Amino acid sequence: MNNPTNLKYTKSDEWIKVDGNIATIGISDYAQSQLSDIVYLEYLVDVDDEVSKGDACVTLESVKAAADVNCPLSGKVTEINESLSDEFEAVNSDPFGKAWMVKIEFTDASELDEYMTAEEYSKYNEEREH
Repeated sequence: MNNPTNLKYTKSDEWIKVDGNIATIGISDYAQSQLSDIVYLEYLVDVDDEVSKGDACVTLESVKAAADVNCPLSGKVTEINESLSDEFEAVNSDPFGKAWMVKIEFTDASELDEYMTAEEYSKYNEEREH
């Protein structure tokens, strides 16, 4: 599994890229591989929505299951990746690039402290495979 080292990871398989006080959110390579082929994606938030940590922001449907993508941080949605609505297969082919989902201007940087590094996340995934 590919886990870029410049990102933080949640136990629910979201990745977070921090740039100043903007966090870009998507799902990990592990998550997309568990879901299999994504066939539908729906945004549950709009630009300028206030979100709380843990709120569902995207629903994904695959040939195997449906899953929510949660907001790992509280703040205001500044951007959604509208191109994914037409190109949801990018979630499988490029989960860390084209398939970013939501950008949030976060209000509490300490919320980032509980998330894992790439190395910790890789170890976490190995543990739950056994």
